[in-house]
Amino acid sequence: MAKELRVGLVGYGFMGRTHTNAYKRVNDFFPELSYRPVLQAVCGRTEDKAQAFADQWQYKSCETDWKKLIERDDIDAIDICTPNDQHAEVAIAAAEAGKMVLCEKPLARTTEESMPMVEAVEKAGVPNTVWYNYRRVPAVTLAKQIIDSGKLGKIFHYRANFLQDWTINSDLPQGGAALWRLDAKAAGSGVTGDLLAHCIDTALWLNGSIKDVSAVTETFVKERMHNLTGKVEKVGIDDACLFHCHFENGSLGLFESTRYARGHKA
Repeated sequence: MAKELRVGLVGYGFMGRTHTNAYKRVNDFFPELSYRPVLQAVCGRTEDKAQAFADQWQYKSCETDWKKLIERDDIDAIDICTPNDQHAEVAIAAAEAGKMVLCEKPLARTTEESMPMVEAVEKAGVPNTVWYNYRRVPAVTLAKQIIDSGKLGKIFHYRANFLQDWTINSDLPQGGAALWRLDAKAAGSGVTGDLLAHCIDTALWLNGSIKDVSAVTETFVKERMHNLTGKVEKVGIDDACLFHCHFENGSLGLFESTRYARGHKA
């Protein structure tokens, strides 16, 4: 019989819903798994919204303070689905409490911010992951098997793109609970950390380490109204990123990601 994995979810936005749906369905698709997720508790700053989310998705309880969630003895894993600027503090505290750490990508806003997170999970010896889920897409898994078997032969070129259009409207404001991905202080980066990160991680898995990079980024809409203050402010994140690179295996890489590709929706 599968062992229970009692999940405490921090953040109930888009990714919180996505993760929750996966927890509820994973054993139906993979009945051989040795663990069964249990929706133990969800945490959000607004109590009535957190409770509504808990009721909708059948979480057993809700909290408004993530520190209390981590302190609970009936939680095995902390799933971090917060804005990027909150990842480090939650992850480090969870690791120090002996919890499994499951963190949305990107791990942090900067390398300097991420290193204490790595040190915390290594010191605690807790299971941990960053949610680069595209590695587990069946087609990508098959590609990995074909490449590793040598059937594809020597790799000369690697190309990847992730195209979206959700910020193409210049009237879209930045900041706030729903639009933090457009706020540099909360997100750290734009399309590079949000979309292109998936392409990069998948490339590292399929084709190995990257040796050097030459990149260009662009912010097409230079100013947007802030959703909380109502003031027009400079946009600090990248709307698009292109880069070419050399892999350690000698192959060339070409990557592109943008939020300005009209008609492309996740």
